[in-house]
Amino acid sequence: MFEHTYDTDDAIAALATPWGTSALALIRGSGGGSLELLEKVFSPLSRLREAAGGTFLHGVLSDPVSGEPLDDVVVLVFRSPASYTGEDGFDISCHGSLPGIASILEALRNAGFRDAGPGEFTMRAFLNGKMDLTRAEAVREIVESKSRKAHSLALQRLSGAIAKRIKLLRSKLLDTAGKIELALDYPEDELDETIVLDSGPVNEVIADLKGLLSTFSTGRLFQAGARVAVCGRTNAGKSSLFNLFLKEDRSIVSEVHGTTRDYIESWINIGGIPIRLFDTAGLRDGGDAVEIEGIRRTRELIDAVDLVLYLVDAQAGVAGEDADFLNRPGNKGRTIPVWNKTDLTDGAAPAGYVPVSVVSGEGFHRLEERIAGHFLKTAYTGDEAVIDSQRQKECLESALDSLEHVKAGIENDVSLDAVAADLQGALLAFGELSGEITAAEVLDTIFSKFCVGK
Repeated sequence: MFEHTYDTDDAIAALATPWGTSALALIRGSGGGSLELLEKVFSPLSRLREAAGGTFLHGVLSDPVSGEPLDDVVVLVFRSPASYTGEDGFDISCHGSLPGIASILEALRNAGFRDAGPGEFTMRAFLNGKMDLTRAEAVREIVESKSRKAHSLALQRLSGAIAKRIKLLRSKLLDTAGKIELALDYPEDELDETIVLDSGPVNEVIADLKGLLSTFSTGRLFQAGARVAVCGRTNAGKSSLFNLFLKEDRSIVSEVHGTTRDYIESWINIGGIPIRLFDTAGLRDGGDAVEIEGIRRTRELIDAVDLVLYLVDAQAGVAGEDADFLNRPGNKGRTIPVWNKTDLTDGAAPAGYVPVSVVSGEGFHRLEERIAGHFLKTAYTGDEAVIDSQRQKECLESALDSLEHVKAGIENDVSLDAVAADLQGALLAFGELSGEITAAEVLDTIFSKFCVGK
């Protein structure tokens, strides 16, 4: 359970930069008494004790047991509550030597620090009221962003775009909740005026919730990305197109049939959408045992991806195998037919095909637009808040379901007790979304997905 996973009374430390050789590395520490523990390894000691929050100190770290100097460092001091976690803490900027990093972490353990768990710094920031749960989730989303668009949307959530919108929606419901509670607490003959419930504010919140929920597919697309496979018969130009997307010679290109024996993959970016692109074995009957296995794997991959780019050699034309693939019910709606090698032919591409020359690059931009348009069914301006968390989606759906019952209750003169219960359900869902009301298991699941040091 969450409470037992992390002890918030401990002083914690962890490497916040990737574990690898580099010019510099950053080691982070936090917790009550963390600066006093750091005194065991840092000198000059007097400067650390006197340092105000936000102060940079140049000094030396030494092993607290042997006294051996470990590294020449710069320490940024944080004083509670003006820190990321809301606790006393520090960031140590040291040299990026792997043995040096290991020796500093070992020295901190000897001084009394515990190794931080995944996401423990951000978890403490949440528990100490430095951010709500939607912002805490955005921290991980920023770190894991695969495109500038995903990074930008995550920054928007970190700035409180979702939290502010939910707070506004919640405030719209409080007047209705107050009227219901007043009517329940006092008999009608004790009130100065008759209480009339209006479903208007509830309808406004319902409309806003539906709008916010409609952004989920866009948010997930930019954050998690999509899988796209380049398929077709042998020598249709699949590997050449794959290399064109990557702007490097990653796949082997040859006139020999069956060169690609298995699929290979790489991440690319199209219109801000992270795309996991696969180059696959050419589809044909026959070949040796290795090629046959590659074709089998390709067919399995085709069934699993979100979109297929199916290449047809313009010189050879549409063969029976091509028509069979494109007309197969499971492939319709998630396949873009590509008419390749237009530089070698004069004829127009068949209707629905994207004409491309992988040699000259002609038509390539149109293909990218077609791919982006397939995933972005509606235009996204980038101005509105976007959700991408399954947890947030489920909380919003729960609130929406409760408010639909509230609306029906008000319009059909249902018992106020029932309406109040449904309205309370919506407010509780908002509380779960922000983290005001959150089960320990939920917190454990959220923060366990973070990297160590964040």
